[in-house]
Amino acid sequence: MQKRIVLIGAGSAQFGYGTIGDILQSKVLEGSQIVLHDINPKTLAVVEETGRKFIEEHQLPFTLSATTNRAEAFQGADFLVSSIEVGNRFELWEQDWRIPQQYGVRQVYGENGGPGGLFHSLRIIPPILEICADAMKVCPEAYIFNFSNPMSRICTTVHRAFPDLKFIGLCHEIASLPRFLPQILGVPYEALDVVAGGLNHFSCVISAKYKETGQDAYPDIRAKAPQFFSKMPSLNTMFKYFKETGQWPEQPEDFAHVETEYWPERRVFKVILEKFGLMPITSDSHFGEYIQWAYDVTDHKGILDFYNFYKQYLASVQPKIELQLSEQVIPIIEGIVTDAGYREAAVNLPNNGLIANLPDWLAVEVPAIVDKNGLHGVPLGELPRGFAGLLMNQAAVHDLTADAVIHKSKAFALQALLVDPIVSQYEGVEEMLETMISYQEKWLGYLR
Repeated sequence: MQKRIVLIGAGSAQFGYGTIGDILQSKVLEGSQIVLHDINPKTLAVVEETGRKFIEEHQLPFTLSATTNRAEAFQGADFLVSSIEVGNRFELWEQDWRIPQQYGVRQVYGENGGPGGLFHSLRIIPPILEICADAMKVCPEAYIFNFSNPMSRICTTVHRAFPDLKFIGLCHEIASLPRFLPQILGVPYEALDVVAGGLNHFSCVISAKYKETGQDAYPDIRAKAPQFFSKMPSLNTMFKYFKETGQWPEQPEDFAHVETEYWPERRVFKVILEKFGLMPITSDSHFGEYIQWAYDVTDHKGILDFYNFYKQYLASVQPKIELQLSEQVIPIIEGIVTDAGYREAAVNLPNNGLIANLPDWLAVEVPAIVDKNGLHGVPLGELPRGFAGLLMNQAAVHDLTADAVIHKSKAFALQALLVDPIVSQYEGVEEMLETMISYQEKWLGYLR
């Protein structure tokens, strides 16, 4: 079925090549037009040339074009897939992380939660709002799928600014469950009915059942997960394995010949599992960003290992176009086109009662039914009170982040810091904000 699919940020080879490959393997979308858009004409041209050659060599029934003109790219678009960053990704990321620590803020990481998450949001949300404004003018009925972080703050702000826009946040993190749960429980993932929810990078398995019997699988998860994760190696070890074999390890047995670490980067994870009775779908570098006591618990070497692994991985991996599915955005598009009515495991949407004990305006991560009318969040009812309490600690932070960006308000940005559970001090916080604005003037200068 012919559709116009626009990839925003396609000059990034990792995103561009990967998503092009995802589209090209689809039989449902044959005949569609792929439009590449980026503000960097040089990198965009490279991805375009590679994509055209691949289509020609494999004689695939798709067309591909590229443009730096956003209005031109969006004209007649059915689906927009966006993955953008601004500036030097790792340099700015490290400022988000380290400068608050210099002022005494005990944040374990700096991408999505805490002060680092705020500065990341203040930097990246304005250009995303510009993209959304153009979409409202040129292709208001198009679906927009966002892969950028901080996901929940981006989605919350976009829906506040453009409530009629079909803006959906997607994250691959839910894929950890098909990878780990079969090994923990000893059954195929298809034999399980698993529901996860919360906020992006702050979600847990809410329920798990064995399909055949309807029996609750959570007692087995709680009993067996600690032993399973105690066999998990460090990320440095996993990266060494990847460099040696060219493959990502799947089983703990793959590391029988190497020394492993206990609960690598999963000490906060362990507390949530043991004290709250829930299994997070991510590890400490993300989950711990949102929790005020995480700094005392987390494996700081594990956090550093994760960060160094991520930098090394991106520097060493050679992106290429492959006819295989890597992200869920294409099955979702196919589900809309074919009126599939299937359940997608995790999407980010405005709450509107999906999680009963969180505010309606907050963007939450829940399963969704995908059909010809779009994505419909699956109501989860009330989450367990302890976990809901941790999530509620983020409500005011997200609220004020959205207003700081929309109203270009330094006062709201400061308030967002002062209500954040990660910030346990007053002295130095205002100076920290001024320091970040001066270091990132190009992107945060609008707050002056």
